[in-house]
Parts: sequence; structure tokens; C-alpha cells
Amino acid sequence: MNQRSRRIDTALSCFSPLRILAAYILIAVGPHAFAQEAESSFDRLWSRAQLVSGDSESVFQSVALSGRFQVDQTNVDSGDADFSDTDLRRFRFGVKVGFLDDFTFHTEAEFDPQGGNLGYNRLTDTYVAWSPSDALELIVGKHGAAFTMDGQTSSKELLAIDRSNLSNNIWFTEEYIPGISVSGEKNKFVYNVGVFSSGEKDRGFGDSNGGEFVLATVGYEFAERFDANEALLRFNFVDNEPNPNNSFTRPLEKIVSINFSFEKDRWGVRSDLSTAQGYLGQSDLAGLMVMPFINLSDRLQLVTRYTYLDSDDPNGIRFARYEREIAGGLGDEYRELYAGLNYFWYGHKLKLQTGLQYADMDDRAADGGSYTGWSWTTGFRLSW
Repeated sequence: MNQRSRRIDTALSCFSPLRILAAYILIAVGPHAFAQEAESSFDRLWSRAQLVSGDSESVFQSVALSGRFQVDQTNVDSGDADFSDTDLRRFRFGVKVGFLDDFTFHTEAEFDPQGGNLGYNRLTDTYVAWSPSDALELIVGKHGAAFTMDGQTSSKELLAIDRSNLSNNIWFTEEYIPGISVSGEKNKFVYNVGVFSSGEKDRGFGDSNGGEFVLATVGYEFAERFDANEALLRFNFVDNEPNPNNSFTRPLEKIVSINFSFEKDRWGVRSDLSTAQGYLGQSDLAGLMVMPFINLSDRLQLVTRYTYLDSDDPNGIRFARYEREIAGGLGDEYRELYAGLNYFWYGHKLKLQTGLQYADMDDRAADGGSYTGWSWTTGFRLSW
């Protein structure tokens, strides 16, 4: 097992795929009365994260704990090699403070207790926001640079076990980047415009010794027209200043993403069509992701996904997170099929996810990037 593998305490050994799949079945057929009682208990439990609740006359309207705890059990097999591990996928903890009616201070850090440095890995969200209305929110500090379908979705609320390889290659996976942004929604239009540092990352706010990038998003909500819960079409554009010191970002200069999120009754689909122009040896990229889903019940959800990526030049595409454990090098054409189940105890705040994935990578350069394999990952997701 390589150095990146993490061993979790024996208490987490119950998260093996077979045991979690058995838990899915047992929970899914449990009495509905039990589910209602559990929901009430969860409400009471999660309310304890709210440390202070003030009124409009108070300086502080709220003080609440925030964070997430996510564990994966994964198995990857390409025929020639295999990998299996229990991984502490994400552990973040922080506080969110609402004050002076329209202001929010949010700070959160990511921890890896088995990675040294007393477990501290990096700052994630650390910003001040001013939100006088739904039409305007100004954020200053380190916060999410949101574009592509999965890049605009919090890891708390992903429908698949992890983000698609389209976002892994075209989005900036560091995610939390120092900058200033303005966003809001009005008359069914949504927007987000920001300027962020592309420079050298570290465990804090990084070093602005590189370039900057501009992110602009405009979207429109068509839900009423389709008599749907959601029908949000968004257009993302990123203009990133090329610089060899940029490590908050991928070596991509211009990115365009058109993504659509639709949900009606018990079914829906999410999709993404993205292109990116590379620099410093990174090839231009184009990708497509389509993710249909069906809510089999109020708690059980079936999710499928198809992802396709193409690189103009050889060695332009990275593998997904767990494929990298057994697949070396890069490729130029990537295809993925995914099917999974989600079970929600308490919405996205407490859920189990499991997914089976087939992936295939072509490698014109024939220098180690060719791959065909299966992976099965099961994850426990907790957030507050």
C-alpha cells in the first residue's frame, strides 16, 4: 500500500462495501414510523450546532459550528493491478457567525489526523460576506471558485460518490481560493462574478506571486416554464492569466462551461459541456458529463453518470482520484460509466453513498496512460 493510503481506526472498519450495502437494504425496508422518529431526533441533534441565536437587535444574530466528515471504502481493479483502502476523504471543522444583520464571517479548516502537522491540512472557507438582499452578496477572502456542474456543487451535496473526471480536469480542484466575488439572483436570473488569485498555494492564503483569474457566471431558472422543481441553465467563463507560479489553478487559460440542472417530481438530470485552453504544455480539453437520477423513495436514490473527455494532444487528461492509485501517466481520451445508490437518513447532512464505476483511457503516446478498470466506492457523509 503506497504512502497516500490512510488507515482509519478499527471503529471505521464497518464501512466495508458489503456491510454498507447490507445496511442499505435493512434501512430501506425499515418501518416508516421509525424514520419519522429519527427525523425528529436528527432535528434536535443538529440544532446543537447552533451555539447562539440572537434577534435583529443583537450584534450577533447567530454563531454556529460548521464542518463535514466523509469516509470512503474503495476497491479498484484493472486486471493487472488492484487497490483497496479505507480513506478519510474529508474532515473539516469551523464556525459561521452572522452579525450586524447582513454580515457573515465563516472560517473552516481541513484536517488530516494521520498526515502529520497536528492534523491541520489547510484553510478552506475563510471570508467575510455582506448580503443585504438575495440580489447581492459580496464575499471577500478565501472561498469557493464555482464553475462546471460538479464544481458548483458542494462536496456535501454530490449525487455521485465524487466529482466527475470532467471537473477533476477542467475545474480548479483546489476549490478554495483567495479573491473577491459578487453573486445573487433576481427575476429568475442568477449571476456570479469574481477575481481570484491564481498564485502559489500553501496551507493558508497562499502567495499572490502568480497571475489572477476572472470567473463569470450567468444563469436562468426555467422551473416555472417546465413545471419543475428546478431547471437551471448556467454559463461559466474563466479567464486565467498564464504564469508558471500558478498552483491554486490548473494550467488552463480560458474555460467555458455550459451546465444544466433539472429535477421534476422523482427524477432529474444534471449535465455539463465544457472546453478549456491549456498553457505551459497542458493540452486543450473538451468534456461532456450527463448524470440522470431517480428518487426511488423519499430516502433512496439511484444515480447514473456518463463522462467523456478528449485532449487535443497526448497526455492531456488526468485520472480520477482512486484510479491514480494503480494507473500511471496521463491519457488523451477518457470514458466513464457510473451507477450508484444513495440513502439519506437526514438529507445530504447524513447519508450513505455507494457507486460502481467503469473507466477507460486511451493513450496515443503509449507511455503508461492506457487503462481499463472497475472501481467500487462506498462512502459515509456527515455534515453540519
